[in-house]
Amino acid sequence: MTAYATPPVPAAVLSPCIGICRLEADGLCAGCHRSGEEIAAWAGMGEAQRLHFMDEVLPARAARREPG
Repeated sequence: MTAYATPPVPAAVLSPCIGICRLEADGLCAGCHRSGEEIAAWAGMGEAQRLHFMDEVLPARAARREPG
């Protein structure tokens, strides 16, 4: 009987996507507030860069877009 090593399961890429995927007139996604370029580059970003976007950049964009 041969034992096979189980390959490691890759970790899921942290993402702010909420499934509302539509670029608005300002060039940002209606759901996650990323630009098309940022969405395309997301998987290639390091975890620290993604966390910076999710903790600081995207919440600031969301606040600027809120009516009022």
